[in-house]
Amino acid sequence: MYTNTFNQIAKRISNGGLLVVMMLVFFSCKKENYTDYTPKFNTLPPIINAVTNLNNRALALSSVVYGDWIIIKGQNLGTTLKVEFSTVAAADSLFSSDDTTVTVKIPSNLPDPANNPITITTKYGKAVYSIKILQPAPVIASFTPGAGGAGTEVTLTGDYFLGVTSVKLNTTDLAIVSSSKTQIKVTIPSTITGGYFFITTPSGTTKAAISYGLGYVIFADALTTGWSNTSYSTTATLTNTNNVLRGTNSIKTNYNVGFGGFRLTKATPAVSTTGYTAVKFSVYGSTNSGGFKIRVIINGSSTATYTLTLPTTLGVWTQVEVPLSSLGNPATISSIELKEYSGKIFEVFFDDIGLF
Repeated sequence: MYTNTFNQIAKRISNGGLLVVMMLVFFSCKKENYTDYTPKFNTLPPIINAVTNLNNRALALSSVVYGDWIIIKGQNLGTTLKVEFSTVAAADSLFSSDDTTVTVKIPSNLPDPANNPITITTKYGKAVYSIKILQPAPVIASFTPGAGGAGTEVTLTGDYFLGVTSVKLNTTDLAIVSSSKTQIKVTIPSTITGGYFFITTPSGTTKAAISYGLGYVIFADALTTGWSNTSYSTTATLTNTNNVLRGTNSIKTNYNVGFGGFRLTKATPAVSTTGYTAVKFSVYGSTNSGGFKIRVIINGSSTATYTLTLPTTLGVWTQVEVPLSSLGNPATISSIELKEYSGKIFEVFFDDIGLF
């Protein structure tokens, strides 16, 4: 009995020892065959040689634009921790690197209109590379007031105005009072009072979409002689002194009934449209007018009209310029109507009504 028990224990120990030996051999072999695929990066400081775009990776660029995706070429870039353009760092999620390239999206706004050097920081040092990184061409979103005589100060609002070199009204240079990235103030000279604004920066020249000035005035502080208020289902106060775009008066317009009309009528003779291209006016949305519609009607004709939606941003003046081609190209104008076209009751203000 004891002999059998001893033999069984010895057998188990023998089998266990064999298992241990086999495991040691297995893991020893596995360790010998193991391949480390972890990337090995150089530990030298980074070097930048060139910048390309993603479409042509062989062509080194001398300039790029805010917001572009670029490839920075060099050596020892695999441990890149940060990519900066002047003082603005690219988002961590918008760059990737290997030992010879960094792919990165340039931020959309930088401190300088052109000179924004690239700095790459790695675990082992920094590299700086000078290249022109240009802001986009100027964007003119709006300007106010929309008309005025000599000496009028006009504020142009938009973006990418840094480094502005000139502002023109048609071909006439304007005096720049002040400028920032998003706003320029200029003074209108006595030599010209109407036309289109042009803003020039190192990145190019942009023309405003809407003209400045009125070639023919219907209302500016008061109705021009020969014009009268013939509104219906609407109360139009032509001597309103609140919410005035420029001067002393604007027209406070209360549409008392849906589809009421603010209308101005010219006594004979009608105004010839020769030399004019558009009907212009400025509108100020009151507290309950956002998103409602107004239809522009000339000479009472419903065959050629223009419908606009009032801005949802209330409490600001918005310029409206309607090409005469959108109104049937009338040869003369005897009336202009701004008709409520949402079936609503609300209040707005009008100013600087005329032709350009």
